[in-house]
Amino acid sequence: MLIKTRGIVLSYIKYRETSIIARVYTERLGLQTYIVNGVRKAKPPGRIALFQPFTLLDLVAYTSRQGGITRLSEYRCAIPFSSLPYDVYKSSVVLVLAEIVGRTLLEEEENEPLFNFLHDSILAFDQQTEGYENFALSFLLQLAGYLGFGIETGAEVTTQVAFAGAAPATATDTAGPVALRFREFDHYFDELLLDPTRTTIPNGRVRRELLAVLIRYYQLHVEKLGDIRSLAVLSEVLAE
Repeated sequence: MLIKTRGIVLSYIKYRETSIIARVYTERLGLQTYIVNGVRKAKPPGRIALFQPFTLLDLVAYTSRQGGITRLSEYRCAIPFSSLPYDVYKSSVVLVLAEIVGRTLLEEEENEPLFNFLHDSILAFDQQTEGYENFALSFLLQLAGYLGFGIETGAEVTTQVAFAGAAPATATDTAGPVALRFREFDHYFDELLLDPTRTTIPNGRVRRELLAVLIRYYQLHVEKLGDIRSLAVLSEVLAE
């Protein structure tokens, strides 16, 4: 059976000589895994670019009652990006967020509000020309609500992380023990929850620390989230 749906690419791995196995979050089927044949061939060029993280696709996909890996009959770019693939900061943010989303979304069923949140957030990030420095933090704060552990105050994040008694998931050293700065972090998270475009976060180093605390919060709520490998890339971009 074939079904038409919108999809958001999360990741892919190489499969055989010219194909890939792609994980895609779809509007109508939830999380799906597809074999995409011939996408790594030299001709026609550029098709593999359609399966970079967070690419928005229109799909015609095969479905199976047994679930598991299926195939795509047709696929095309739904909305071409204007900045995400070309801006080093934005592309680094996308790598981290796509990795986190890929590890937290596990359901093979329709979830229209979640799909729309992801779709609209990605488009908004692509279209922003300024004031997007806090996008990753704001995105994760909002995403938590769709995953069942919504955040209403910054203290909810810092209290749970402190109570867990484990160091935040940092990719690089931060300035001083993070636990001693939780009250300051409460304030920044509260600002982000109220209006992410108007915060007093001073620099990239603090954003990196806030992101580390927020990822640790996710690790407490998402089983087997593990370390976020792409965080090291973003940490370099955020470094002063």
